[in-house]
Amino acid sequence: MNDTHRLVNDLAEQVSRLVRDELRLARLELTRKGRRAGFGAGLFGTAGLLAFFGGATLVAAVVLLLSQVMPAWAAAAIVAVVLFVVAAVIGLIGRKQVRQATPPVPSEAIASVKADIDVVKESVRR
Repeated sequence: MNDTHRLVNDLAEQVSRLVRDELRLARLELTRKGRRAGFGAGLFGTAGLLAFFGGATLVAAVVLLLSQVMPAWAAAAIVAVVLFVVAAVIGLIGRKQVRQATPPVPSEAIASVKADIDVVKESVRR
């Protein structure tokens, strides 16, 4: 009985150590992946910011191009109005998409489950 007791204690200790080691390994892995994801998100954000500056420079180039055939203030006003119109159209499309997505209820899945329940009820009645 004494040997069995000692073996059970050893087994419990080894399992406990194994679990602690596995948890430590998982924590290290998640930390490493988290750092990599954070760095990648930072690079992605930097790319977005640079793309924004590129777009702004392109808008400025369009204003400068139009200023060759009209006063600069008129060229800037025309480009601004065009940008506002495009922003309004995109905003309205986005609003429509959001309205169609809400409320976030899986209505198709609910209907399917109800249909399954009806089939089961009908099978039980027979």
